[in-house]
Order: sequence, then C-alpha cells, then structure tokens
Amino acid sequence: MSRVLIVGAGLTGSLCACLLRRELQSKVQIVVWDKARGSGGRMSTSRSPDPSSHSADLGAQYITATPAYAQSHHSFYSELLSAGVLQPLLGQVEGLKQKDDSKNYTTPLGMCSVVKHFLSESGADLFFECHVTGLYRRGASWEVQRKVGDSETFDAVVLTMPVPQILQLQGDVGHFLSLHQKQQLERVVYSSRFALALFFPPDAVLSFSWAARYITDNSCICYIAVDARKRNADAPGFGPSLVIHTSVPFGLEHLERDKEDVQPIILQELHKLLPGLPQPISIKCQKWRYSQVLTSVQDCPGHMTVLDRPLLVCGGDAFSHSNFDGCVESALSVLSALKASL
Repeated sequence: MSRVLIVGAGLTGSLCACLLRRELQSKVQIVVWDKARGSGGRMSTSRSPDPSSHSADLGAQYITATPAYAQSHHSFYSELLSAGVLQPLLGQVEGLKQKDDSKNYTTPLGMCSVVKHFLSESGADLFFECHVTGLYRRGASWEVQRKVGDSETFDAVVLTMPVPQILQLQGDVGHFLSLHQKQQLERVVYSSRFALALFFPPDAVLSFSWAARYITDNSCICYIAVDARKRNADAPGFGPSLVIHTSVPFGLEHLERDKEDVQPIILQELHKLLPGLPQPISIKCQKWRYSQVLTSVQDCPGHMTVLDRPLLVCGGDAFSHSNFDGCVESALSVLSALKASL
C-alpha cells in the first residue's frame, strides 16, 4: 500500500485527498498534514471565544460559478448542493458586479464546511499543527521533517501550501527543481490583506438590511458582511458577527506590522462607514500574507511535478486561479500525476 502525504488541509488538499480515495480506494494510505489548528486554509471559519456569538468566515466569502464551470464541474457543485453544504446566495450584496449568468453560492455552516466535506469523504489520516520544514529523498521514498515531532517516510508527497513556503523548505526540494521551475515559482505574486471579525452579543441589532457590501471609496476597507445573513443562516439565540476585509493596497502597506497595531486603524475606518455599531464582545484579526494569487505559475496548468519517482508534486490555486474552480482544476491535475505514479 502506497503512503501519500498531502501537505495543506485547504480546498485543493482536501479535494485531492477525496479524489485519490475514490480512484484508488484501499490501495493507498492518505495522510494530510496542516500547520494550523484546524482545516480550511483560506476557507477557514472562525468561532467566537463566546459561544453565544455566530461564527465568521475570515477568508473566502462565497463561491461563484460561471456557466462554463457550472457545466464542467457540475459533479462537484451537485454533490455539495445535495449534501446541503452549498446553497444559492439569497442575501443582498451591495456593489456586487455580477458577470454574465454566474451563480453565487453560500455555505450555511461556514466556508470550512466545503473543505470538511471532502476531508470526511477522503478517509484521510488528518493531523494538525504539523509544520513541514524539509523534504529529503531516501531512495524510493521521501523523508518529511516537521517542526515538532518525528520525521516520517512517504511514497509520494503533494505540496499545496503557498508557493513562497514551498521555496523555503529545507532539504532536497531545491536540488530537484530545475532552474526554469524555480524561476516560474519565484514569479508568483499574492495579494495580502487583513480580515477582522466582530462578534456581538445575542441582543445586538445591526440596523442595515444588506447581507454584504463592497466598498469602493475607502482606502482601508473594501468589503463588509453580516455572516449569518450572507449564509442564509438565521441564528436565533446567537449574536451576529461582522466580517471586514481590507483593500489590497492597505494590506500591502501594513503587511509587516503586527496585526494588533493594525486592528485599531481598521476599526476607526469601520466606525466612519457604519456609525452607531453596537459594542462587540470580542474581535479577531487575521493577517492573510498570502490571499489571492495575482500572478500564477506560467505554463504549468494545475500542478508542477518536481520529481517523478518518488513523486513530489506541487498544486494549489497558484497553478490555476484563486477561487473554488481553480482549486478543483488543480486537484484534478494533481490526481492525474498521482495516478500515473502510483
């Protein structure tokens, strides 16, 4: 039985694990490591420290399906809709620029529920707080080292973390990357942004009617959402939560500052936009150093094979584009490489 390690429990990693299980079933042991304390990656959902408040999506907000992808990825949309993981987005989104006949979907249980669905289907052995630091070729296997805990050996490794983190790995990855591949990876550019979640008590009332709103005339804030409304999820007995995303220029300007120092600036701008907000019971600030991919890996659709045997392959939205369908495309591409190898 082949042991396959997938590094990263985000959308690409979870879907890759699910597809690999469905294709090879009991012929493979699938292990997923993530350095975070939970799954989701940039589709993570944060819980309030106070259980009386609604959770909040600090990363991806909803899923948009173009007509072309709704057709080519129909099986994935159909599966998630049938399972109740996805629902049509019904709430009012002010300033949304809708293209052609695209459809928007939301997640009643939060964006992380998409990732959790595919992880559950995969039957993978899932380990959190496993921060991979280096990969070393050992004959027909890879020895994978992590920051805490013993190293382990695998027959194939899939890296789905952001490209700069791949380039920082110690060991043999750099030796097997060709000069051209290194140049391709080094040209990848991500946007950066901060996200804020304000958690309110159950008696708090947010007087505006919209579920989400795009802001075009503020240098700091570009998007605000009332999470329960955006998810079509009435939450009686729970306090509302408000999600704020900063603009890309603001994120870039303040990227190297501590998020504790940036949070008051964002809150000051928020109160200008929404005066009279109730007092939150807690606030969470997230710095997304690697948010959306602005420049993807060129001439390398879906994945990059670093070594055929033992297989080392890189995937993720940097090899396609930063949305649900981009991650699906990458996972399908990585699956083809795994099937050919295993």
